[in-house]
Amino acid sequence: MTKSQKVISAEMLSEYAEAFRCPYCEGSLKVVALKSLECPNNHSFDIAKQGYVNLMTRPLNSNYGKELFQARQEIVMGSCLYAPLHDRISKVIECRREISSHPFVILDAGCGEGSHLQSILDMNGNAAGVGLDISKEGIVMAAKKYKNPIWLVGDLAKSPLGDQSVHVILNLFSPSNYKEFKRSLKSNGLVIKVVPRSNYLKELREAFFVDADKRSFNNEDTVSLFKKHFHLSDVTSLCYTKYLNKDELGNLVQMSPLSWTSEQKHRDALIRQGDAEITIDIDILVGLNK
Repeated sequence: MTKSQKVISAEMLSEYAEAFRCPYCEGSLKVVALKSLECPNNHSFDIAKQGYVNLMTRPLNSNYGKELFQARQEIVMGSCLYAPLHDRISKVIECRREISSHPFVILDAGCGEGSHLQSILDMNGNAAGVGLDISKEGIVMAAKKYKNPIWLVGDLAKSPLGDQSVHVILNLFSPSNYKEFKRSLKSNGLVIKVVPRSNYLKELREAFFVDADKRSFNNEDTVSLFKKHFHLSDVTSLCYTKYLNKDELGNLVQMSPLSWTSEQKHRDALIRQGDAEITIDIDILVGLNK
């Protein structure tokens, strides 16, 4: 008899249960009857039929909806726009794994619909992946599409990851909580943070905005804050361009937060032009938890 995704996820959660803690009382969690995660204080979290677990302690609104996540999934997996980024990150992790014990746990903090994490796991053998995001919509989509990682709805400010429980934290174009990152990372564990540089998606900025302030971007404050919390062991700047067809361009516009403050006519005009060369310009920050 074929196992349900709920049972498969419950078994994975059982294997890595020591990596998680209750977001209410910080107690240890264990899988009960392959149906739920429970702590000694009787806080209980059901494992959904799709295989994810909702560990939020309170409802939070998110600007990220189903259409955005569908578009992002198409861009990441369909167009391979971020393939060079995934390759570079995977090489950083691979070098680190040579001196690490098994199991090797990678947390994607702010994973959205999970495509970045899945792409990186595909290049990193039998590493255990955990995707965490406040958006239930994104996590449901991730759990339906990608069966091997552990998917959690959760808040970075009350992370359900245990102390020194993960080897690598990925933080790709997402908000951070460095206090929680330091707590959940193993000693000498890695934080890999990806931040835009000035020319990131410049074609969208130029098409959407007239104001010079909205067309420009500077990541100096983000990098400076990162360096205050972690020993910066490496910074890699990655810049390349890729042609996207009309459908791919439409997905990029749909997934980008830049669209939230732009006018519909400007978005439509960009998509109507058909094929377009898109610039990816980013910094990959690699920090050690000293």
